[in-house]
Amino acid sequence: MKWFFIDTGASSGKFNMDLDLRLAQICSNNTAYLRLYKWEPYCISIGAHQKFEDINLQKAKHDGIDVVKRPTGGRAILHAEEITYSVIIPYSKIQSAKEVYQKISIALIEGLKIYHPLLANLELENLQPQFQNILNKPSGILCFASTAKNEVKFHGKKLIGSAQRKLNSSILQHGSILCGKFHQKLIDYINLDEQNKLLLKKEITEKTIEIETIIGKQVDYLELSYCLIEGFKKSLDIKFEHANFNLAF
Repeated sequence: MKWFFIDTGASSGKFNMDLDLRLAQICSNNTAYLRLYKWEPYCISIGAHQKFEDINLQKAKHDGIDVVKRPTGGRAILHAEEITYSVIIPYSKIQSAKEVYQKISIALIEGLKIYHPLLANLELENLQPQFQNILNKPSGILCFASTAKNEVKFHGKKLIGSAQRKLNSSILQHGSILCGKFHQKLIDYINLDEQNKLLLKKEITEKTIEIETIIGKQVDYLELSYCLIEGFKKSLDIKFEHANFNLAF
């Protein structure tokens, strides 16, 4: 199976979600894709089954922040100071979706460990939370308010939020690798009363962590991208062929 690496840089929320979908549509039995990307302008994405009414769309528009719906599940994320990854694999080449989820998370950990020695203590979540109970709470609006099994955490705090879905004959998994603290401002765009917003601000601070917080300095996004690619190569024992946007289509 050929693996292609795609770097599309920083693009709009619509472009990023449309391209992930397009790659899932064209993925053949013998091709897989890893894409790393950012968001310009910053963007709030919500899960496929989440309502836009959860978000203060007027405030987001006023502040120049996009709002899009992801083709995958999960809850709201403010994509800002982060690197986002997407992996598309033909369904015929996997044993189970859960296995893919775990292997991708392990590959991400390998890359982050290459990037900085302080990230050597990253680990996978062992337990699966009761999502129905979580969704019934105000914090159920937020992706980073809970950690799913096999998501990446550091000292109990969530560092990477991922979502997965089977589309056509392929698996699409994408997720946010938190680099800076701007993602915490998501609470300002949630349609909740001020008391619940204060509770959510406390919760997202206590339950999430960013690379810059761990290593004590700003992230070199180019270097981090390189290390993530190396992590996939090492963990999955693969080689990448490079593809640009036109080749992907």
